[in-house]
Amino acid sequence: MEQNNKRYGLFTAITMIIGICIGSGIFFKSDNVLVATGGSVALGTFVFALSAIAIVFGGLAMGQLASLTDKPGGIFTYFEQFADPRWACAFGWFQVFVYYPAITIVVSWVVGIYGSILFNIQASLEEQILIGLVFCALCFLYNVLWAKLGGFFQNFSTVVKLIPLALLGIAGILWGDPVSGLQNLSSSSLSGIGWLAAVGPIAYSYDGWVVSTSISHEVKSARRNLPIALTVAPLIILLIYVTYFVGITCYVGPEQVMALGDAHVTEAAASLFDDTFAKAITVFVVVSVMGTVNGLVMGYIRMPYSLSLRQGMMPFSSTLSRVHPKLGIPVHSAVFSFVICFIWMALHYLATRFNLLPNSDVSEIAIAISYLFYPVLYFAIYRLYKKGQIKSRWQGVGIPVLAFCGSLIILSGAVQNKLFPLYLALCAVVALLSQVYCRKRLP
Repeated sequence: MEQNNKRYGLFTAITMIIGICIGSGIFFKSDNVLVATGGSVALGTFVFALSAIAIVFGGLAMGQLASLTDKPGGIFTYFEQFADPRWACAFGWFQVFVYYPAITIVVSWVVGIYGSILFNIQASLEEQILIGLVFCALCFLYNVLWAKLGGFFQNFSTVVKLIPLALLGIAGILWGDPVSGLQNLSSSSLSGIGWLAAVGPIAYSYDGWVVSTSISHEVKSARRNLPIALTVAPLIILLIYVTYFVGITCYVGPEQVMALGDAHVTEAAASLFDDTFAKAITVFVVVSVMGTVNGLVMGYIRMPYSLSLRQGMMPFSSTLSRVHPKLGIPVHSAVFSFVICFIWMALHYLATRFNLLPNSDVSEIAIAISYLFYPVLYFAIYRLYKKGQIKSRWQGVGIPVLAFCGSLIILSGAVQNKLFPLYLALCAVVALLSQVYCRKRLP
């Protein structure tokens, strides 16, 4: 696979980042943000901008490392090459067994939610889960059998998903009352640190920016194009998110958004235009969420393969590292990934059915914990600067420091979740098992 043709260009790399970040979170997490901020649009907007520090400067930081290597594995490779193989093993296991599957199944479930809204089906949780699981399986299937289709769908869905965001965001600002909405900031909203809980759903909305690094070895001129993508895409995402959040909440009203939950998108479209247009907007939303699943699957099916290429980092390496001679895809790695997704879908169902994570889901803490790993790479950038491999002080010191601050912001929101210690313990067990497995196998 390392010798395969380069499939993806700069546009696909950018659309993959935008397409994964923008897809489900901004649509079904806006009400969660308002709940956490006590209905304050201004405070929600502030937290959106504050949390963006993590992806804007995180993207700039990872872009520097991307410019120094084009080996398979993306951010996992950065740990191996610029930090330590044991860090790479721990992070790789975290991504394979926790991060990727948790996010993938939650977004697949959202396909079921909005698919039900589109067809006016009063779907139960079980039916939503089933719809999501079926689409997830299909996504794995066509990304294995026809990889270029996955890239095409990523480009198409990214363009499609910008339509409802732009229309509803701009129309909401024009016909709503954003001035009053942004001025509505009570002292009670700012009292204490409860509003930091909004960082969780916002982190979910932003997440996905590092997934594009997993296809770095398949990006044309990766050392040039991937850093550009990791710089441009986060800035576009921030602008789009703030426009949509302000527009939709100031038009529909924060109380209504919180009351309607995930259905607030369709309600806003129907109110601004008509029912036919609202139906069209819902179609766009469904396609955009599907695009997010597609991007995650594109990245995930390559992760077990990437670990297996490094002897001693993954069980069943000889099998998982095989690439199908005709498809050019690690089929066994894809099957392994789907099985892990299936297990996590069951865990997600239990957590949702018994309301174990109020105003949250199984993916939010997994996303936050990934920010515990990133500072290792930010410090690696500083070391490269001290060695003279990175010349600019801004790139070698300023960017990693600000990226580290962004990680702290995300983590400060995650600790507000009551199950954070339990989730952290789970991830610690996964990391520990990785070290036990890799200890005698790594040089």
